[in-house]
Amino acid sequence: MIDINLPGEDGLKLTREQRERSDVGIILVTGRTDTVDRIVGLEIGADDYVTKPVEHRELLARVKGLLRRVGKGRLPPAASGTRHFYGWTLEVARRTLQAADGTFVELTGAEFKLLSVLTANPGQVLSRERLLHEISRREWDASDRTVDVLVRRLRQKLNDNPRTPRIIVTAHGEGYFFAPDVNQAVRGSASF
Repeated sequence: MIDINLPGEDGLKLTREQRERSDVGIILVTGRTDTVDRIVGLEIGADDYVTKPVEHRELLARVKGLLRRVGKGRLPPAASGTRHFYGWTLEVARRTLQAADGTFVELTGAEFKLLSVLTANPGQVLSRERLLHEISRREWDASDRTVDVLVRRLRQKLNDNPRTPRIIVTAHGEGYFFAPDVNQAVRGSASF
C-alpha cells in the first residue's frame, strides 16, 4: 500500500517506479476523492485505489482480492532463449523478431511482450484480462480494446491473415491462443 501524500515523497512517482521494477500488487491509499486522481493512479500501474477513511474490513477484503488476482493472473515467466515458428525467430533476450528471409521486424514494447507471452504458452487460450495484465499490469474492462489492437498489429507484422489466422487465433468469447508449435532453444544451446 502506498499513500499518495507521503511527507517529502510523491506516492504516484513511487508507484510508477515500483511498477517499472516489479509486478507486486499496489493499492494506493489517499484522502483525494477526485475521479481524475483515481484514474491517474490506476493508469500508472496501481491495482486498486482506496480513499480515506476506509473501513478495516473493506481494506482487508481489497487486499485479499488483490492477492487472489495477482496470484491467478500470473503466467509462468517467459523463458529466455530463441523461439521458432512458421519461419519466424523470436529472440526473447535480444527482443528481436526475424523473418525467414533474415529481415528484422520492429515491435513496440507491448507487441513484444504480447508475442512473448503467447509463444511461451502455445495452444493455451489466454483471456484478454490475463494478456493485458501481463503486458501492462493493469486490470481489463470490457471496453478496453488494447489487446485486440495489439493482436491486429502483430497479425499484420507476421503476415497472418486476420480472416483466417494461423498464428494468433481468436477464441471467441474467451481470448486468443498461439496456434503453431514453438521450438525453443535456450541461449547457448543448439537452435532448431
